[in-house]
Amino acid sequence: MAVRIDPSWWTSGRWEGRPIREFLEQRDVAAVFRFLHARGVSYGAIATLVGVSANRAAEIAKGTRQVTAYEVLERIAVGLGIPRAAMGLGHERDLDAGTGGLTVTPHGLASGQPTSGPAVGIAAGAVALARLRAELDEALSSSSVSPRQLELIEESASEYMRIYPSAPPSVMLSRLAAECSEVQVLSRRRQPAAVQARLSAAAALLATMCADALMRLGDASEARLWYRTAIHAADDSADTRLRVLVRAQAAMLPYYFGDPQQTVAMADAALAIAAATSSSGALAAAGRARALARLGAAEQARAAIEQARRMFDEAGDDDSDAAFRFPAKRLLFYLSGAMTWLGDTKEAYRVQDEALRLYGPAPMVLIDPALIMLDRALCLVRDLRFVDAAIAAREAIASLPELQCTEIILAKAGQVISAVPRHAQCREVIELAEYVRSCRERGRTLAAGTAALET
Repeated sequence: MAVRIDPSWWTSGRWEGRPIREFLEQRDVAAVFRFLHARGVSYGAIATLVGVSANRAAEIAKGTRQVTAYEVLERIAVGLGIPRAAMGLGHERDLDAGTGGLTVTPHGLASGQPTSGPAVGIAAGAVALARLRAELDEALSSSSVSPRQLELIEESASEYMRIYPSAPPSVMLSRLAAECSEVQVLSRRRQPAAVQARLSAAAALLATMCADALMRLGDASEARLWYRTAIHAADDSADTRLRVLVRAQAAMLPYYFGDPQQTVAMADAALAIAAATSSSGALAAAGRARALARLGAAEQARAAIEQARRMFDEAGDDDSDAAFRFPAKRLLFYLSGAMTWLGDTKEAYRVQDEALRLYGPAPMVLIDPALIMLDRALCLVRDLRFVDAAIAAREAIASLPELQCTEIILAKAGQVISAVPRHAQCREVIELAEYVRSCRERGRTLAAGTAALET
């Protein structure tokens, strides 16, 4: 059902005993939003009309967020059908009466009366040019994002990075979409270079989280497109470390759902950009090592492992569970995969034990320990301990909440099942296969239920 906003509200409406026009003159957006909400317009509908997230619209209404940026005020006026003059945003392009009713034509000249005589023509042209200059100044200033608005976007991106690793990917996607929409609206308008760079950096981080969530859910084709967007945004930010980070993260997709050779190529591209050693570079090197090991390039993989260790020693992150950080436990997580594919099970077990110790008995990040345990299950298969492998894989899956038991986990469990020779398919392996199948069916049911609730 279309949202209807009566234009007469802005001229005759009252709020808290006062004419609404007084709030418009003061640019009190919180009062405007509450005024509409009291008339049955939801904050979600308001958000859609003015191009912000529903959460942000509610926060504005509560007064926890202030709106001062000219371009946002202008967007609110246009979206809600508020006369621009009522909010002190200037008139439309027709000139004031004092200019003789002249308007700027597409050619930048004036039209209207009077129109004859050189003096009149010069005066009219001067008025038109003055108006054009004023409108150009307005366009340039209205395109800018206020410093506080930019800070709020960056704070939101940081908060999402904090909660992302422990949240179900399907839940995070819906939250991230609203934030991406707001950044999209702002990025469509011309911004000064410094502002656009910061907006693009926030967009790169948000898009990378969307891509990673889609990858966990097994939607490789859509994840690939989001990684492409993230790379574009990172390049637009001109932040070298961010450009390396996004490419290193994107390299994970073909490792899990594609050709590991692409992972090597993407990691090489990330390392080629790096101007100095960084934790993002160490991540790229570790991802490259793991992919080379899976490809069977043992000598190259071992050299890449040493490179990753060396880069981490120079610039690795301190312990953190935030998204895209690369502390020691994540380095060990990558090395677990590399050692597993190299068939060095003794070293793999050692690395896995150390990694799990660092993640702790109640880890905030659930998916990494589960994937490490599935690496262990693959090692157990290599050591011909098929029953133990099946048990370890099942425990890894069972350690996750239903919404975290996504395709990236189930596909890895499938690798464990496939690694067991057909003649050695014992009862535990058969039960594991059935358990994986039932988890997939349950996942589809949950996804369908979520989709039904959102429509």
